[in-house]
Amino acid sequence: MKIIAILSGKGGTGKTTLAVHLGVAAENAGLTTAIIDLDPQASALTWRDNREKETPAVVSAQASRLPQLVDAAKQNGADIVFIDTAPHSEAAGLVAARISELVVIPCRPAILDLRAIGATVDITRLASVPAVVVLNAVPARTTLADEARTAIATYQLETAPCQLGQRIAFVHALTAGLTAQEYEPNGKAAKEITTLYQYIAKKIGA
Repeated sequence: MKIIAILSGKGGTGKTTLAVHLGVAAENAGLTTAIIDLDPQASALTWRDNREKETPAVVSAQASRLPQLVDAAKQNGADIVFIDTAPHSEAAGLVAARISELVVIPCRPAILDLRAIGATVDITRLASVPAVVVLNAVPARTTLADEARTAIATYQLETAPCQLGQRIAFVHALTAGLTAQEYEPNGKAAKEITTLYQYIAKKIGA
């Protein structure tokens, strides 16, 4: 079973968006998927409550229960687990990072987000786990993504070659308990998620 933690010390970077979209992408690739929601706001669980489909499974919990939940997911046949972490919680982030094969760090191409990466990078290095930054909500027709990649490189950290645009399909899909792949299968948002999932799956050997 593969475990991916989605980690960022800053709120509003798109952790839940990534967790549920990658979870559904994994299901579409034929894997049994579970999402563990460590955020007290329980956004992933709210998404699940609005969803008609029974999968992927979403469980809300405190970080102290994470090892037990991961074991339960494995016993129930999960192939891959995505951990949606809370912002401003380094202790919980470290717990999640330590049991993961990979940490995904969502980041908007804005100065405050880029400055906030440092603390998250420190957590991944303390946990000795590989990490990759995913640029999220990138505005169209700007150089912000290129500038962000240059800034991220100063942390000696890999940035995913694919990125997610600032697309209304993500917002509408989450509100309806869907993902962009389901809401608008042939749209740009769906294609971006599929490309990102394929990149991450290759990195972890899924």
